[in-house]
Amino acid sequence: MDARTDHDLILVGGGLAAGLTAWRLALDRPGLRVAVVERDGRIGGRHTWSFFDGDVSEADRDWLSFATAHRWEAGYDVFFHGLSRTLDTPYNSLTSERLHDAVAPLLGDRLIAGEAVEIAPDHVTLSDGRTLTATGVIDARGPSATPHLGLGWQVFLGRTLKLAQPHGLTRPTIMDATVGQFALGEGDAYRFVYLLPFDATTVLIEDTYYADAPTLDRELIRARVDAYARSRGWMVEAVVAEEEGVLPIVLDGDIDGFWVEGGAVARVGLAAALFHPTTGYSLPDAVATARMIAGMEDLSSAALRAATEARSKALWADRAFYRLLDRMLFRAAEPGERWKVLRRFYGLNEGIVRRFYAGRSTALDKLRLLAGKPPVPVVKALHQLRETRTGNVAGAVA
Repeated sequence: MDARTDHDLILVGGGLAAGLTAWRLALDRPGLRVAVVERDGRIGGRHTWSFFDGDVSEADRDWLSFATAHRWEAGYDVFFHGLSRTLDTPYNSLTSERLHDAVAPLLGDRLIAGEAVEIAPDHVTLSDGRTLTATGVIDARGPSATPHLGLGWQVFLGRTLKLAQPHGLTRPTIMDATVGQFALGEGDAYRFVYLLPFDATTVLIEDTYYADAPTLDRELIRARVDAYARSRGWMVEAVVAEEEGVLPIVLDGDIDGFWVEGGAVARVGLAAALFHPTTGYSLPDAVATARMIAGMEDLSSAALRAATEARSKALWADRAFYRLLDRMLFRAAEPGERWKVLRRFYGLNEGIVRRFYAGRSTALDKLRLLAGKPPVPVVKALHQLRETRTGNVAGAVA
């Protein structure tokens, strides 16, 4: 510890990555002075983060159990035209409310409400004029516009509904792609509905789009969520909660340029491109990064920057195959046929699906994913085999 600073470590941004890192440090190194700066003074915002059992270790599932509000041992369903299937892998959902309840008491007055206007390796300046000093500073504020990554987008809005009668669901629906493939704003999109049954009469309905542009039309998507509920014969008593997101899906890019543009401060979470390139799932990377940081002897900004950049670049190299698949989906598939790419994927062996979500596809898995007649035009597919180093679908998060 350095008595000349206010804190040993400051995390700027109170989302999933920052919350898990602060939580892990409090458990493993309770003597450290760790602060989290978040605009509204709450950890996690309004979000639900889900993960499969295979995505994290059993030890990490035990750690996260307090914040894991729901678990479905019975697996999950997917629905496409021509394919309906139940997969056996248990599914879990962690909520921002539970994450806040776990982390906020450990931080106490070191959970600081405020907006950062300047972030440097040794201090953070807030909009009200306060300057907080620290030995280490981490930027965890989420993604921002960049010319260095080629991006598609996962755009969604979810409503948690209290129903008048039981909905009859026994497990999550990860993808219901039997819905109409309507566009969303600019460009084209692959649309599906995601369902989480929280109890017999409470269900989260999330209308989701793999979209060409980061456009979130809230009123349009709310109307589609409500229409979906009516199509299932569900009578809504109340809207319990609402959440939304515009998440990057990485197609290609220049990871070196991405890290150069961010200055000298360490980054975690979406700000560090630490998420599954295809699914957008960020919890497994956030868990692994929190473990890594908690195990570091040197928590100076220089050491943190080196460690988080090295981890991001190593995973970028390891995940090139997933970016290839993203280019097939966004750039090679005909817009109205994109759902066929996902239908083919979910028809494969469950082990392939499980390892894909965990980001641990084997060489044989990759061959199987590419084998046979592709559900995209061959010429367009061949054009996507080579990854470029400059993004051409970059944009700002809405």
